[in-house]
Amino acid sequence: MIEIKNDWHLDEINALFQMPFNDLLFMAHSIHREVFDPNQVQVSSLLNIKTGACPEDCSYCSQSSKYDTGLEREKLMEIDLVLQQAQEAKDKGATRFCMGAAWRNPTDKSLDKVIPMIQGVKAMGMETCVTLGMLTPTQADTLKEAGLDYYNHNIDTSKEHYGNVVSTRKFQDRLDTLDAVYNAGINVCSGGILGLGETQVDRASMLQSLSNLEAHPDSVPINLLVPIPGTPFESVEPPSESEFVRTIAVARILMPKAVVRLSAGRLEMGEGMQALCFFAGANSIFYGEQLLTTDNPTAGDDQALFQRLGINR
Repeated sequence: MIEIKNDWHLDEINALFQMPFNDLLFMAHSIHREVFDPNQVQVSSLLNIKTGACPEDCSYCSQSSKYDTGLEREKLMEIDLVLQQAQEAKDKGATRFCMGAAWRNPTDKSLDKVIPMIQGVKAMGMETCVTLGMLTPTQADTLKEAGLDYYNHNIDTSKEHYGNVVSTRKFQDRLDTLDAVYNAGINVCSGGILGLGETQVDRASMLQSLSNLEAHPDSVPINLLVPIPGTPFESVEPPSESEFVRTIAVARILMPKAVVRLSAGRLEMGEGMQALCFFAGANSIFYGEQLLTTDNPTAGDDQALFQRLGINR
């Protein structure tokens, strides 16, 4: 019987990170195998429906208006193009379609334009997800009424390190939006990014914040930073492969029933590293050649990888 805890202490999580690598992976995989089919990976697709000109100063992001990254700002996409992309993603095997807009927080008018996109994707028989920035409780209720399945709002890093990454909002702002999403009855998708100059203790603290929410997130994306030239973090030292895999494993142990998504940065990961992540408990990926503004493996590459690993979507 898997125990679900929402009161993890930081020293408990640090102890997991300190375990011998093989012991940690064995523990994580045993839990993963008890809850999930170990050879099943859920596939999502992500589309940037509004690019650039974000007023936030997230030090890793190409879409911040504070940095010159060469990214052209674009207005919100037309619904017909969004639905066309959703259909193409479905045809390639994606079961969830995620739409992201570079906003600090959506206005009610902006939300009114996104709702038909959600309804159109849902009518295709796909799960729907959006990431639109910070939400008020009323906006979260509106999205629930529109039929939204998942809302993504990553906490990025630990509460202790957060101020070194972004200054235009507080860590608590992230948690407040997650509360609004959860209270509206929408599935919570929230994770973090590795490679922001954080320590292992920061990674433990980030996972503590997620695992000690009132309910564990339904989906936990773990991203490897793709350094963007022109951003303050363009030259930050990335974590080692074993450090990244450890984080996946600890996430699986802390949140046994969450879907742990291997997200941004997979283009920099070899087959062996991705295989270790799947063994450690990752059981979801993003499909498609573009994740917001960064490159991703092609659907064909992922299909070939799944075939070599014996993974069934």
